[in-house]
Amino acid sequence: MSTAAPALEVSDLRITYPARAGRGPARAVDGANLTVGQGEIVALIGESGCGKSTLARALVGLIKPTSGEIRYQGKPLTYSARALKEYRRHAQLVLQDPGGALNPRQNVYDAVAEGPRLHGTTEELNSRVHTALSRAGLRPPERFLHRFPHEMSGGQQQRVVIAGALALDPSVIVADEPVASLDASVRGEILKLILELRDSLGLSALVVSHDLGLAWNIADRVAVMYLGRIVEVGTVEEVLLHPKHPYTKALLSVLPEAGRDQRPTVLTGEPPDPTRIPSGCRFHPRCPLWPELKGAERAAAGCDTRELPVLTADPAPAQAACHLAHGR
Repeated sequence: MSTAAPALEVSDLRITYPARAGRGPARAVDGANLTVGQGEIVALIGESGCGKSTLARALVGLIKPTSGEIRYQGKPLTYSARALKEYRRHAQLVLQDPGGALNPRQNVYDAVAEGPRLHGTTEELNSRVHTALSRAGLRPPERFLHRFPHEMSGGQQQRVVIAGALALDPSVIVADEPVASLDASVRGEILKLILELRDSLGLSALVVSHDLGLAWNIADRVAVMYLGRIVEVGTVEEVLLHPKHPYTKALLSVLPEAGRDQRPTVLTGEPPDPTRIPSGCRFHPRCPLWPELKGAERAAAGCDTRELPVLTADPAPAQAACHLAHGR
């Protein structure tokens, strides 16, 4: 890991959507600190609705935070049209559904060339497109240039989406569920490709997923998100082999390898609702440890009354936002 400034830094980021349809404001991201180091892959894990996709889009400038700051290589992100256009040359988003991300009327060449054309980097465009396709594993690129999305498999489509991002020579990739819509047989190929791009190009990556199993295969560090906040963060070994937060433990318990010696933990109660964040620990209404506490023990824990501090962005040591994490 380089000692230079992290590729991306998030400081006390908050994103709140206005109230609507009789419901209060939705605190989609409610105080998040995170770093992605140079050449590092960080997996951001959590259930649907926990805010991870909102955070991912904020990291590439598609959503302006309500408060807080995003820094790219130590410099704060600003939101003028010119600044955002320049920033998006360096930080590219890869979406979950390649079929939806690709224009069905565009062939592969035009899909990959679209970014350079928008950014005015059309010098040696043919070479740029060919190189991007090769780096994305579509070789020889001449075989794919004139194909349309419907003429390719899901894995090939995702490689075209990745090639489109690579055509701008970014230093950071934010991949939102990059393998969720793919067959199991090609998921490993796409994850391997992201690792190869990190090793060959020095890319940094934030990979968003609901699957902790993905982190075993690809990430250097893991951040677990629940209801707008990161509740546990650390290296893959720290978080996945020695989880502290009961939410992380519940997610891990359903993995075949990690949970083979225990029954899967079934989370009760309502799934995350960013318009109704509970007092105290925001996970306590669904926490399997909370019902076990009685009387004085419950009062002393303060899970339902005492707010937890926002975890810091410090990449070490491992951290967990849980009143009970160190006592059990």
